[in-house]
Amino acid sequence: MRRIGGRAAQTAVFARAASRYWLGVFPQVCRELARWRARAGRIEDPVVQRLALEALGKRGNIEGAAAFAAFVPRARRGAVVRALVAYQAAYNHADLLAEQPSEDPVGEGRRLHAALLLALDTGAAQPDHDHRGRREDGAVARHDGDEPRALRDDGGYLRELTAACRAELVTLPSYPAVAEPARRAAARIVCFQSMTLGRLPRERAALERRACACVPPGTGLRWWEAAAAAGSSLLVHALIAAAAEPTVDPRELAALERAHFPWIGALHSLLDSLVDEAEDAQTGQLSLVGCYPAADEAAHRLGALAAQAMRHARELPHGRRQALLVAAIAGFYLSAPEASAANALPVTRAVLEEIGGLARPTLLIFRARRVASGSRRHSGAGFHTRGVLSPRHRSASRTELPPRLRRT
Repeated sequence: MRRIGGRAAQTAVFARAASRYWLGVFPQVCRELARWRARAGRIEDPVVQRLALEALGKRGNIEGAAAFAAFVPRARRGAVVRALVAYQAAYNHADLLAEQPSEDPVGEGRRLHAALLLALDTGAAQPDHDHRGRREDGAVARHDGDEPRALRDDGGYLRELTAACRAELVTLPSYPAVAEPARRAAARIVCFQSMTLGRLPRERAALERRACACVPPGTGLRWWEAAAAAGSSLLVHALIAAAAEPTVDPRELAALERAHFPWIGALHSLLDSLVDEAEDAQTGQLSLVGCYPAADEAAHRLGALAAQAMRHARELPHGRRQALLVAAIAGFYLSAPEASAANALPVTRAVLEEIGGLARPTLLIFRARRVASGSRRHSGAGFHTRGVLSPRHRSASRTELPPRLRRT
């Protein structure tokens, strides 16, 4: 395993990344968010408009997505930022629309989240009707019930987000090389985001069965850890950033995919669940981190996941940069006040221990960012879990970690 250099090398990478992000990426993110807020403000339906603006208000995961642009070639950085912001904004918007009451929540969620596949399909044709049910040539379009009503009421907003993402992707030299793994990652998101909407016992059982089948061989992951990995959008972000390079080695792409699914993705989504645990308990939503039968086991498992995420990140090309991104993901969530609550503190300490020397500077920056923003937490990780019963009520026997997850 290639090892990260000493403290001086880590400090240099951190300083360079911070400079590129705050000076070269963040101002572009602010411009893109302002543009999309203006567009969302023109949605005529007041409920859909409110949801669109609320989704854009989840700045934390949008800014986090754009962080993947910090190390891409300068000439392509603007295109990558625009693609990442549009993609994550589409994800946020689809999520909030899918959470609204529906007679068929799983089917509605699948149709809404299908926008995440459309956003990556540079050969896709746009739908030929607008939100009023009229085709672009003025004729009345026939709806067959497959399109969610929310999309007929959003004035084409989600369609424009996906089109904006595609328009940038076609300018990236290596996008054809990353398109297939990006599609696989998005397909997992669509599947698991829609299945978590089910509130019936049979729907919950179907989610567990699908997640069990999704566990990568030899990893020893629990079903909810695999579901967490599948719902993370980070692999898509990483692949879009990789597409900005002139060429991409297929072996490096395969390693990137293995690092994110399951390790980095699982850590990402479970940390989001950690800081949302109290809120999930109040609303009756499924808590992924609540699937652990005890707090000490949650700390042990998330610490092991953090160790695996950091190890796989370090072994990637430009391992220092990749490890910094993992540390930044952890720092974002663990800087939230909820991560210091009594029930969450063992997990926080275990994860920070595995992150190592990069933990402190990332924590300081995100805590300062929260203070400056005047908010307790930039909400949203990209994976929101919903369900019927808290998994704490189900029996679960404690088992030993398999060798690949056992901490040394």
